[in-house]
Amino acid sequence: MKINEIYKSIQGESTYAGQPCVFIRTTGCNLRCEWCDTPHAFEEGREMTVEAILAQVGRYACRLVELTGGEPLLQKEAPLLAAKLLDGGYTVLIETSGSLDIRPLDPRAIIVMDIKCPGSGMSGAMRWDNLPELKPSDQVKFVIKDRADYDWAVEVLERHPLLNRHAVLFSPVFGTMDPRLLADWILEDGLSVHLQLQLHKYIWDPEARGV
Repeated sequence: MKINEIYKSIQGESTYAGQPCVFIRTTGCNLRCEWCDTPHAFEEGREMTVEAILAQVGRYACRLVELTGGEPLLQKEAPLLAAKLLDGGYTVLIETSGSLDIRPLDPRAIIVMDIKCPGSGMSGAMRWDNLPELKPSDQVKFVIKDRADYDWAVEVLERHPLLNRHAVLFSPVFGTMDPRLLADWILEDGLSVHLQLQLHKYIWDPEARGV
């Protein structure tokens, strides 16, 4: 596998936010979101075997692991890595755009699917056939850039009512969307969603890597 970085930090997103987590950031992404905050993962990285990755993760005193990117599902060994981590007793989160088939993943893994809003420029890449494959334990995330993104996300939830069995995360684009305004919209519409801030960007420099 080509790996951009492996590090331990505080989980900044999902319902696991605030917990220590080991991040395995893979190299490569098939999308180019307007607000992407990890362009360094497009090309930078080094080849590592699954065994070497497991050994490095094992050096951290942490049982929560996230595969992220880039897009981790571009790596053909990602399902095997996730399964090996799960066999080792880790809780495994997999953050994916939803543009690639999630069926090869071990059902014990927790998928955090980032459904791309129009403001990302990548909403047309969504593989909607993935939605029925999500398990109740999985989570879906909408990164909101503006009111148009918000309205689009609400419409998606209305069109796909099965999404309501999952934790639904609304996250403002950092530095662009005022989280207070997004909170107002959620409260006004009575949505049963989680307002998610990227916690790590408030703790450390938003441009910092490895945090």
